[in-house]
Amino acid sequence: MGPETEDLRPPLCLPSPRRATLLVGLLCTLFALTGSAASWASPPPSSPTTDGDWELPTQTGTPEVLRPFSAPPAPWAAGHRGVDLGAGSAGASIRAPASGTVSFTGTVVDREVLSIDHGAGYVSSFEPIASELEDGEAVSAGEVIAELDSYEEGSSHCEEPCVHWGVRHHGEYINPLLLLGDLEPSILLPLNEGR
Repeated sequence: MGPETEDLRPPLCLPSPRRATLLVGLLCTLFALTGSAASWASPPPSSPTTDGDWELPTQTGTPEVLRPFSAPPAPWAAGHRGVDLGAGSAGASIRAPASGTVSFTGTVVDREVLSIDHGAGYVSSFEPIASELEDGEAVSAGEVIAELDSYEEGSSHCEEPCVHWGVRHHGEYINPLLLLGDLEPSILLPLNEGR
């Protein structure tokens, strides 16, 4: 075939039936994975049922939210899995936001962490803190559970003293402020078709 010879192939080459079936299968798998990823980023129920009223873990008034909750797009992705609350000063009292049982106290990487199992699938965690509580101890809502501490090298979690408060519901991180009733969830309403 020389340069003057016409190309007799059709302009669009369709895949064989076997390749088409494989392609459809791959597309279905991709859509299924995309749907799963979207569910990871979706917020938990906005009005969780708990055994009691939740309160702020800080000692004075309504603290400033220095860094808000930011759900990661997938479980392994970057995000901010809690809120950073201004705590006043180093050594400030940290209180249990609801009754529960201490489920973990110890060092994680370079900071002391305390976790409380509140039942009904809710677990709160606080860092950096210093606490004398031990695993298995019961705590009441509002009880002092720790003092605000710093990282091993002396720095704080934020530019000013703050406590990081994270809450998991059945293993998934949620915005702790939703438990206080301070935030209203977004509600999508149907379009009015009569307009």
